[in-house]
Amino acid sequence: MSTRAVLEVIALDTEDAVAAQAGGADRLELVTDMAADGLTPPVRTFTAIRAAVDIDLRVMLRLADGFAVGDADRLVGVAGQLRAAGADEFVLGFLDGHGGVDLDAVERVVAGLDGCRWTFHRAIDRAADREALRKQLADLPGLDTYLTAGAAEGVDEGLPRLLSEARRHGEPGYEQTILVGGGLRLDHVPELRAAGIDAFHIGGAARPTGWSGAVSEEAVRSWRLVLDGAEAVVPR
Repeated sequence: MSTRAVLEVIALDTEDAVAAQAGGADRLELVTDMAADGLTPPVRTFTAIRAAVDIDLRVMLRLADGFAVGDADRLVGVAGQLRAAGADEFVLGFLDGHGGVDLDAVERVVAGLDGCRWTFHRAIDRAADREALRKQLADLPGLDTYLTAGAAEGVDEGLPRLLSEARRHGEPGYEQTILVGGGLRLDHVPELRAAGIDAFHIGGAARPTGWSGAVSEEAVRSWRLVLDGAEAVVPR
């Protein structure tokens, strides 16, 4: 038995969002300022995209480059504004100065999300101890996904770890979905799908002309076709 893989695409604006949905994306990650690896978009951007597409939207909660929370009070306020505008899925993740999870910061932000589903992003790939991070976050409400390449350098380096973590699915700290992103290529997909991984995240791969250009419907469709053609193993 196989399952349809989730395809998440980074969107910066309504043009991106419409093209991604038309190409077969299941979900969008909404960000701004990719020069800083993706920050929280304005509320008006969220509302415009929400009006333009009907697929799931996960909104980044990150105010500055890096993985420190920065101004936590401001971030909690911004999250509240997005919630009031209708946002109900988010992306976040904070580390302390030693590479450990900043649990206080994560808990503060999550407390304001009212149980909304959220992704812990690629901060996990910079963590000093990713297993410890998973166990510390395991019981937080709403956490259902880790966005990870398996290594800070990308999927080429992290593939063995991704396959290992997929085998641990269901163990304490490993119940969440593995959403693979970060240097992900189409040729990685068959092995990942065969291991039971069924969620994939693309950004630059959806933009043939680079980050200065828009998402390409055709590029997204090429990913959709490969994901739909690759076999997934359903854990028993």
